[in-house]
Amino acid sequence: MDVNPIEMQKALGGVNYPASKEEIVDQASKHGAGKDIMSALDSLPSKRYDSPAAVSKEVSKES
Repeated sequence: MDVNPIEMQKALGGVNYPASKEEIVDQASKHGAGKDIMSALDSLPSKRYDSPAAVSKEVSKES
């Protein structure tokens, strides 16, 4: 999945880490993340993420 890393970081703004997948998806939705980003986040494994970098790394694995 080809997601713009800058848009991903904007979507993750305000997330308090560590955060669950559900918290991350909810925050991205509140930030008005686009379909590509929401799709990428929805496909993440359900676990806790320590940082935005950890989320981005997992999203890039899904590609």
